[in-house]
Amino acid sequence: MTTRPPLLLSADVLVIGGGLAGTWAAVAAAREGVRVVLAEKGFCGTSGVTATAGPGHWWVAPEQRQAAIDKRVASAAGLGDPHWMARILETTWHTLPSLDRLYHFPRNEQGEKQYRALRGPEYMGAMRQLAVEHGVTLLDHSPALELLKNDAGELAGARGLQRQQQRDWQVQAPAVVLSTGGCAFHSRLLGSQNNTGDGYLMGVEAGAELSGMEFSSYYCIAPANSTMTRSMVYTFGRYFDAGGRELAIAQGPDFNLSLARALLEGPVYCRLDRIPDDIRKRLPYVQPNLMLPFDRSGIDPYRDRFPVTLHGEGTVRGVGGLRLIDEHCQTRLPGLFAAGDAASREAVTGAISGGGAVNSSWALSSGQWAGRGAARHARQHPAGTVRTHGIARVGLLPVGAQRDDSAALIRTVQDEMHPYDKNLFRNGEQLQRSLDALDNAWDRLREQSRTRDTPARLRWRETAAMLATARWCYGSALARKESRGMHQRSDAPGQSADFDVHLHSGGLDAPWVRRSGLSERSDTRSGATA
Repeated sequence: MTTRPPLLLSADVLVIGGGLAGTWAAVAAAREGVRVVLAEKGFCGTSGVTATAGPGHWWVAPEQRQAAIDKRVASAAGLGDPHWMARILETTWHTLPSLDRLYHFPRNEQGEKQYRALRGPEYMGAMRQLAVEHGVTLLDHSPALELLKNDAGELAGARGLQRQQQRDWQVQAPAVVLSTGGCAFHSRLLGSQNNTGDGYLMGVEAGAELSGMEFSSYYCIAPANSTMTRSMVYTFGRYFDAGGRELAIAQGPDFNLSLARALLEGPVYCRLDRIPDDIRKRLPYVQPNLMLPFDRSGIDPYRDRFPVTLHGEGTVRGVGGLRLIDEHCQTRLPGLFAAGDAASREAVTGAISGGGAVNSSWALSSGQWAGRGAARHARQHPAGTVRTHGIARVGLLPVGAQRDDSAALIRTVQDEMHPYDKNLFRNGEQLQRSLDALDNAWDRLREQSRTRDTPARLRWRETAAMLATARWCYGSALARKESRGMHQRSDAPGQSADFDVHLHSGGLDAPWVRRSGLSERSDTRSGATA
């Protein structure tokens, strides 16, 4: 139980989440001349999936952009929007060179700076420094637990825990950016342990809704018993069964499906002997931690076979998230904005994963758009001292002494969301069985009346967020009775024109899904607010 007095702050913009999207949002808002507080569950600059990666970006010269957009639209299964794609290409093109002072970009043999790929640890270190230079107040190790509203029902900030100081915090702010990342359901995806769907839960409780949650079945290859999910090198891999027979694992969009089918039959081994020499030389620079699991195990991946697995990425490299209603990345609740993996990426990825490059550019771009939009909203609705109240509806329970079975509920979520034969290879009957199990777990969550201590408050809130996210994912998957992009159903194998729609979702005790025509995308270009 916390015993110290709470930390009370006021700001114009509160950013929740300090990864790539959150730091860009905080910097963009501060550049508009408003007061910004950023609250991060871990340590801003080291937390999140970018900090552990070698993120590429969708970096395309102006004269090549139309071809890049056309290619992306063609692969988006009818759900991409070229207007949004053009926006992130333009924003990425102008933004990355602005980091020259804080990040050392390499040069090619012609002496030209190479902006496309960055080293995650140094990238996020630079973003933390940039935020500090712009006067952003950083609250590290300070997970947000719930959003606040005032007596008029308007957004008024958030509150949470400062774990190291063992105290609560509260920030009053008329504008909030949710940049909390996606949800990988504790799948051991590298850098995703903090990504538990917190922003989705807070947003829905406040009145926002989600979109594209059915596109949540992306998996990433890694050495078995490792979290090192860096997929690029595996496109050069050769794959074998336990007897040494080479397997026909298809490269390209069906790679995960082919590998998962093989893994369901038994162990699969990989050898990376086909990686070109020039890429081998660059790997220590671009992905410096890639070789760690091999070095620790005494494996030469270019010569030796090693076992591999697939880790579920959920909505991290999936598509779904909070629905945006305008070009400033605002949600349905005035003053509440979303960026990065916390927001739906359907407009820029369609029904397929944005992978590393498009997702990184989306985080960089949507963070800045949301930060500027939040600053504009704050100027129009100046902060004042108002009476506020928390709006959390689940997982924030009175402190007491009752058995904590949150771990059992998390296992239930994982039992439904991790297996390939449930999430990757979908069908209506299995989706319904999984939803029934998740609904029962939700009822057990609701029956829990007390938590044990301060850490349990965060644990229960994360449990509620993961459980809610799983129900939204499978509820939307059940409603989309076709196969499109990463959403594949054996009982509905073809893509249907009847589902040339977005599926919006929400609700807590009674989750719902509704269709939305593609024409609604044009509303976001005109600044519509509903």
